[in-house]
Amino acid sequence: MSAALLWVVSPTSEVSNGTAFMDSTREGNRILDSFKSISGRKNSIFKGQKNRRSFSSTNANLSFSRFRRLSVISSAVASPSAGEITLSSEQKVYDVVLKQAALVKRQLKSNENLELEVKPDIVVPGSLSLLNEAYDRCREVCAEYAKTFYLGTLLMTPERRRAIWAIYVWCRRTDELVDGPNASHITPMALDRWEARLEDIFRGRPFDMLDAALSDTVSRFPVDIQPFRDMIEGMRMDLWKSRYKNFDELYLYCYYVAGTVGLMSVPIMGIAPESQATTESVYNSALALGLANQLTNILRDVGEDARRGRIYLPQDELAQAGLSEEDIFAGKVTDKWRNFMKKQIKRARKFFDDAENGVTELSSASRWPVWASLLLYRQILDEIEANDYNNFTRRAYVSKPKKILALPMAYAKSLVPPSSKSSPLVKA
Repeated sequence: MSAALLWVVSPTSEVSNGTAFMDSTREGNRILDSFKSISGRKNSIFKGQKNRRSFSSTNANLSFSRFRRLSVISSAVASPSAGEITLSSEQKVYDVVLKQAALVKRQLKSNENLELEVKPDIVVPGSLSLLNEAYDRCREVCAEYAKTFYLGTLLMTPERRRAIWAIYVWCRRTDELVDGPNASHITPMALDRWEARLEDIFRGRPFDMLDAALSDTVSRFPVDIQPFRDMIEGMRMDLWKSRYKNFDELYLYCYYVAGTVGLMSVPIMGIAPESQATTESVYNSALALGLANQLTNILRDVGEDARRGRIYLPQDELAQAGLSEEDIFAGKVTDKWRNFMKKQIKRARKFFDDAENGVTELSSASRWPVWASLLLYRQILDEIEANDYNNFTRRAYVSKPKKILALPMAYAKSLVPPSSKSSPLVKA
């Protein structure tokens, strides 16, 4: 499992202070000492594993760009035990989407030019020079381990690129808790402490230099804490869950570890002032891209996960295809497996299609890195097909020449402005 950051090209390793947070205290003036002692060692996370954050419906035909409250309500089902209404994963996630979109809409109404305003009730400790150093450290991590995406961030305004770097680093550090070299020592209690540290970040009380960058970021943009909490919840899930009985369960996991990044990032990326799309539809597209990326990771890494005793595939759909866990562990490509994979790939591509609807609605300086991520990640599905669906012993990857060819295509797509025509999705 790893975090596929935002609408980002997934990287391969990270700089962090390991499990130091497990022994940390939150006493006064700690940030100044942390600035002096912050570790610069490189830990090997994001080892090309799950990238399970990275950027992310109970059926393949659901279009998030046209998602309506009506469809959410219809997904609620009655609990057979007490006659209660049980919400589907889509409903739970959509409620979060509505909250995030509301934050951005309030800022849009208060400032049509999307100028950034610092919230006066959050003050980041430390001097300006220390804060600049914190952002610079985040920049170094992004530049070294997500080169393609980093180049795209340079097209953004200085405030936005710094904020994206800060979010990127936090997601990677969070992912390391369950995927890094110290993952075997991580317990639910340790994740509770990490979440308490997150609460401190949002209160303007960062523990170390990298936390300080994120604390400053969330004070400047309408970023809500819930997607960050949800990502940590995805970490908790990975500590105890290795099977998913249906796509509804898998959907929620994909949201936790990937869709959350899209929700974190939309306020930073910004929506084009001329866009006529609803804020909710843009968030839904970000969510769809996270789901698409995560499903792609899952399909790419079936063999690798199986060797770790994990199966991130809907159990009911495997059974319908005439496949069992033993077939997955045996790792044989059969006609049944090919047919199953074709349906899974079709679903992932549908999410990519839905994601495209929102990319053009982003601010002009943010579109290129997002398009690059989408086009490059989508090609992994093509490579799985080219490998005759052998994702047991062959790892699908996009070659460097193909990556290079995708970049000018992504740039060309980024130049297409949002549609100025009115539609049923006109902003409220």
